[in-house]
Amino acid sequence: MSGLRVLVVGTSSPHVANYINRIQSEDVSIFVVSNGNEFLTKDMAYRQVDFSLVNPLNWLRTTWAIAKVIRSFKPNVIHVHQANAVAFYVTLVNVVFHLPLVLTAWGSDILINPKQNWLLKKMIQFVLKRVDHCTADAQFLADEMQRLIPKRKLPVTICNFGVNPINLAIEKEKIIYSNRTHNKLYRIDQVIDGFYRFCLGENSVGWKLIIAGRGTETEQLKAQCVESGLSDRIEFVGFLSPEQNANYYARSTFFVSLPESDATAVSLLEAMYYKCVPIVSDLPANKEWITHGENGFVVSNLSANYIDEALHLDKESAGQLNKEIVLERGTLEVSKASFRKVIFEAAQK
Repeated sequence: MSGLRVLVVGTSSPHVANYINRIQSEDVSIFVVSNGNEFLTKDMAYRQVDFSLVNPLNWLRTTWAIAKVIRSFKPNVIHVHQANAVAFYVTLVNVVFHLPLVLTAWGSDILINPKQNWLLKKMIQFVLKRVDHCTADAQFLADEMQRLIPKRKLPVTICNFGVNPINLAIEKEKIIYSNRTHNKLYRIDQVIDGFYRFCLGENSVGWKLIIAGRGTETEQLKAQCVESGLSDRIEFVGFLSPEQNANYYARSTFFVSLPESDATAVSLLEAMYYKCVPIVSDLPANKEWITHGENGFVVSNLSANYIDEALHLDKESAGQLNKEIVLERGTLEVSKASFRKVIFEAAQK
C-alpha cells in the first residue's frame, strides 16, 4: 500500500513527536490532532483541540473538531497515544467512521489510572474494546491491558521507541547518573537517600551523583541535598540536549532509575547502549531487560545500600552485554520497522 494517510492523535509531548519520526517517510502522510504543537515541526499538518473532560462543552467541541479533520484528511488509519481522555474522544468519533484504530499505551494510563477510580477504568475499557490494534513497550504492560478486558483477545505488538545513538569514545568515570523527571512518580528523593547511605561507606570515595532533568520537585530535591551535606558530591545539570545527555551516559558507570511504576523507559535503553550498569526499581518491565546481578541491579529494598552492593558487579562485562541487548532489541531501526508494520497492517485490514 502506498500513500498511507495516518491521523496521529495525542497530547503535546516528545513521545508523540518521537512516534511521528518513526513512521514518517515518503509513503506516509501525517496529520496531527493535539493540544499543542511545541514538539512538532513547523510544516506538520496540525489541528489544536482540548482533551479535558471537565467541561461538558468539550465533549461536543473536541469530537466535532476530530470528525472535521477525518472528513478533510481522509486517513486510512488513526493512531492514538495514551488510553485516557485522548483515546476516549477518538473512540467516540470513530463509532461513526469505523476507521482502523491503533492505540499506543504509555504506562501510567494502564498501570495507574484504572486503579484511581471506577469511571477512569470504565473509560479505558470502553477504548480497549473498540481498538483494532495496540502497541506497548513492555510485555508486562500488554498483559495489564489484556486483564482490563479479559473477554476479548487484545491484539498487541511490543514496540519501543528505540535508541538513536551518538557514537562516543569516552572513558567511564565514577559517576552515577539519574535523568528521570523530578516528580513523585520517579522518586528522585530516594535516589538521593540511596546515594547518602552509599557515601557513609569507604567505597564511595571519588563517586558523584549527577541529576539531570527538572520537574515540580526540583527545588525540593536541591534543598534535600543541602540538608544531607552532599552539595559537593551531587550536581544538578538541568534539562539537557540529546548530545549532552549522551555524553553523561557515556561517562557514567551507573544509571539509576527508581520509579514507582513504569513501562520500558527509553532512558533505560539509552543507558544500556552506552554501557552503563542500570540500578532500577523492582518492576516487571525493567526485568524484561535487566537480569539482577548479571547486567544490572534490581532494587527490591529502597532502604538498603544498593549502590554499594551494585559495585560488586562485573561492570565492564555488564556494560558490554547491555549494549549487545539494545543493538538486538532496542535500536531506532527496530523501532521504525515495528511501528510501520503495525499501521500498514492495520490499514490493510
